[in-house]
Amino acid sequence: MKKEKVYNEAVSGDEGFTPGDGYPSCDGEPCANVSDETDEATDTLADGEPVAEADAAKALEEAVAQWQDKYVRLQAEFDNYRKRTLKEKMDLVQTGGRDVLLEMLPVRDDVQRAVDAMQKSDDLEALRAGVTLISQKFTEALRRKGVTEIEVLDKEFDADFSEAVARFAAGDEKKGKVIDVVQTGYMLGEKVLRFAKVVVGE
Repeated sequence: MKKEKVYNEAVSGDEGFTPGDGYPSCDGEPCANVSDETDEATDTLADGEPVAEADAAKALEEAVAQWQDKYVRLQAEFDNYRKRTLKEKMDLVQTGGRDVLLEMLPVRDDVQRAVDAMQKSDDLEALRAGVTLISQKFTEALRRKGVTEIEVLDKEFDADFSEAVARFAAGDEKKGKVIDVVQTGYMLGEKVLRFAKVVVGE
């Protein structure tokens, strides 16, 4: 009886061998080469990989291009916004200054008329009245722009609104209070435009 050696074991050619015992079953027909089928599947997979990599690279390039476009657009929008806001600020400063100057021009006209009147008239009372009216008009023009005088005379000295330039003995009643205003202080809205220069009692 013929013997075949499989997996280093002697096996009888007609004993104990059935299809499926470690070998493909071909129903008695010659089987195709299994290694050839495996090689064909491997080749198909290998051929498919470059295609997938190319698609991924193309998608990545498209995504990068989209983000670059968004970045360029955003940068341009921000640059335009910065230029626009800068121009608006400059216009606001110029407009604000123009409005103040327009308010001051009528006062300047009154001052000029007062100067002309002093050269032609000797009526001191009329001249005083004219100058007083000019001062009131000027104060009203400042008030319309939010500028108000800081009232400090005979009040407790407050360093947040006043600057002490001198101290004089004024008795216990005036101690720590403003007894004289050397230079008037002004507020612009809620902020100090100019501190009042005062004399404080001690």
